[in-house]
Amino acid sequence: MNEQLTDAQEELKRLEHTIYVTLKYTRTVDVIRNAIKRLISTFDFIIDALLEDAQGKTLLHTIPKSPSLKSNLVLETYPEDQELCMYITFYTFLREIIHKPKYAKREEYRRHVTFVVDFKNRTAEIDIDNLGTCEKIIRQFFAYAIELIEGKPKDD
Repeated sequence: MNEQLTDAQEELKRLEHTIYVTLKYTRTVDVIRNAIKRLISTFDFIIDALLEDAQGKTLLHTIPKSPSLKSNLVLETYPEDQELCMYITFYTFLREIIHKPKYAKREEYRRHVTFVVDFKNRTAEIDIDNLGTCEKIIRQFFAYAIELIEGKPKDD
């Protein structure tokens, strides 16, 4: 497994601890935001691994430094891969959420603590249950990336 995937695996462990231990006892929006940042960081490591693999296969010449350019480059490199497109769309959504300067907190210090972000025509609400779903999605993306890079399914 390459270095970027190893870093992603370590970040997944930290994410899991943040969601299932830290958030369980603190129940604050700041911990939810931290978990989303860890999700984004894990996505970054996996995207870097995909781009390094594509560069190794001479599909790419250079890899940009900007995360948005990297995600666009992954979509350009694998244009027919709909599953990869879905994961990159989710990643873009998470980046939009975390970079919004204004957000609201609801039911902080309670079981249903919620991080609320308003967009022009929609509202995103992230709570403990949603984070669990996000963690499952990132694990699926991690396994999918390993399958793309190494050519074999990942055993947990």
